[in-house]
Amino acid sequence: MAKLFEPFKIREVEFKNRIVMAPMCMYSSHNADGKIEDWHKTHYATRAVGQVGLIIVEATAVQPEGRISAQDLGIWSDDHIDGLSETVRLMKQHGAKTGIQLAHAGRKATVDGDIYAPSPIAFNDSYKTPVEMTIEDIQETIQAFKSGAIRAKKADFDIIELHGAHGYLINEFLSPLSNKRTDEYGGTSENRYRILREIIDVVRSVWEGPLFVRISAYDYTEGGMTPEAYIEMAKWMKAQGVDLIDVSSGAVVPARIDAYPGYQVKFSETIKEGADISTGAVGLITTGIQAEEILKNNRADVVLLARELLRDPYWAYTAAKELGVEIESPKQYSRGWTY
Repeated sequence: MAKLFEPFKIREVEFKNRIVMAPMCMYSSHNADGKIEDWHKTHYATRAVGQVGLIIVEATAVQPEGRISAQDLGIWSDDHIDGLSETVRLMKQHGAKTGIQLAHAGRKATVDGDIYAPSPIAFNDSYKTPVEMTIEDIQETIQAFKSGAIRAKKADFDIIELHGAHGYLINEFLSPLSNKRTDEYGGTSENRYRILREIIDVVRSVWEGPLFVRISAYDYTEGGMTPEAYIEMAKWMKAQGVDLIDVSSGAVVPARIDAYPGYQVKFSETIKEGADISTGAVGLITTGIQAEEILKNNRADVVLLARELLRDPYWAYTAAKELGVEIESPKQYSRGWTY
């Protein structure tokens, strides 16, 4: 059996394979209320029919001002639970495990009104200058992540991922390029990590299931974060009960990135070996052979696909054929035969 199609268990949750749909913003909550639309239900359920082992729902804002756009999904209100719960039900009935990425956009939010960040520095000339968060703002946001975790549990998700990557709020605190604070939330690596430490603690106080954190392992800019610097933080995450690091890169500051097939896999490998923690590799992974190489060489424990699963919701079947593996089809497809 190809490793790509081996089960993977974290705590009490077992994924039927190691194919993960990465969270991708769909900008489709058209009423700007953060609620699930029919489109989301079709979008995510289709990937479950396509035999993806774990589907992580897109960045879902824990506060209204934390949306990347006014069309983002939200989890800041109990009014969001029913739509999320129905989407979970549709995915689970096809055998997929389900996750949700809890997020706050920080200075990269494009909603009306004030936006917030660790320091009052705009991402670039096209973005608003954020308001520097007070200690009270920080504590309110930490509690918003806790409330989001409670709602995710009520919606029956299997895993939670905290979005600490791509230049959004948590990432802004972690990187010295965007965090210029001089209080207990800035300066040393321990202080820059403090908000994530406190978010993990409050989420773990209400969530017993698998917990992932997505990071941008490399800032591609002098003076920024590197995979080696993240090993220390990954060890702290592991000690706090984080089960897997979803290893991406970039976007905390404008930077030129040489993106090529598998360009972020080496970062996953560095974090996995250095912190002795499970990792997920993501970034221009497009073929079954490529995914199998990553897993067989122990460079990651799961592979996350993004745009490739937008192009081909049934990518798992394509990969299985490529690797010479037979996988079970939905009963509606098979009537006794396998792919």
